[in-house]
Amino acid sequence: MATRDLDRLAKHVKAHRLEQYSSRDAAAAAAGVTRNTWKRVEEGETVRESTYVAIDKALGWAVGSCIAIAEGGDPVFAGEPSAAGGAPKQLSAEEARRLMWEAARATLPNAPLGDIDAFGDEFVEKLRRAGVVADDS
Repeated sequence: MATRDLDRLAKHVKAHRLEQYSSRDAAAAAAGVTRNTWKRVEEGETVRESTYVAIDKALGWAVGSCIAIAEGGDPVFAGEPSAAGGAPKQLSAEEARRLMWEAARATLPNAPLGDIDAFGDEFVEKLRRAGVVADDS
């Protein structure tokens, strides 16, 4: 995984928020996060991965844009083809599982490994059905 530049992300989020919302409170409400959480992003502080997804949606970006910006890329606006010229990138089942494990370790440190593994199987299958994870075939 590339190193994340949260200050770079903070500048992008603030600039787009100022274009679209009258206040930080309005943007936070649109994203379904607290004002303090939105402020943390705009100050370059670490937040949960799910917060980045909420901010992507509130700013009209495709999911994954906050992470792309933090890793040196650009946002993709929702409904727009990716910079590579096609549809937004699908995850491999392996990548989806890795992301799920990272989230589980961060939020459920005492969960039994078997439970996390079973959850991961179901999670990847749901993502596959939603078209987010590529078929293995």
